[in-house]
Amino acid sequence: MPDLSAPSRQALVERDTRAWLERAVIGLNLCPFAKAVHVKGQIHFAVSTAGDARALLDDLARELRALAATDPDVRSTTLLIAPDCLADFYAFNDLLGRADKLLRRLELDGTLQIASFHPQYQFAGTDPQDIGNFTNRAPYPTLHLLRESSIDQAVKSFPQAEQIFEQNIRTLETLGHEGWDALDVGPSRDETPPR
Repeated sequence: MPDLSAPSRQALVERDTRAWLERAVIGLNLCPFAKAVHVKGQIHFAVSTAGDARALLDDLARELRALAATDPDVRSTTLLIAPDCLADFYAFNDLLGRADKLLRRLELDGTLQIASFHPQYQFAGTDPQDIGNFTNRAPYPTLHLLRESSIDQAVKSFPQAEQIFEQNIRTLETLGHEGWDALDVGPSRDETPPR
């Protein structure tokens, strides 16, 4: 495997994440609100170099503050991508409680929310390879930072927002594992897997 320098590796991780966003999230319409902000260039991609949960929380604090301080017309949302840590889904899932505490400590709860994506994402009560889990599978552990005002606006324009999850499951059941694999939305083959 090639030894990628930090800037080129970060570019590769961002490229993989953009491909997932464009081919899966937007291409399959898993999030009907994503296309508009992507087309307008309002999604900020932040690649963390964190090697552990503590360092990732430091990066999360920085990105939460930055999103809150930036005009929504410039930056609507942030994808914080962590290719070098929390490869284990359960460790990643454990971090989410700490991430919500951080949001409250920064007094940004009610202003921002954190959603999560992971290469091995698994909803409670499902088998790891249930196709429904793939609605939240990204190439790398990823924290999605969203503005509550954007969510409220999106829900107004899509009043049946609670039906999105059910529609996504139907979409993926129709697509199946072979169809998902054909999207080629995983990490690049020359990418070192996270620790």
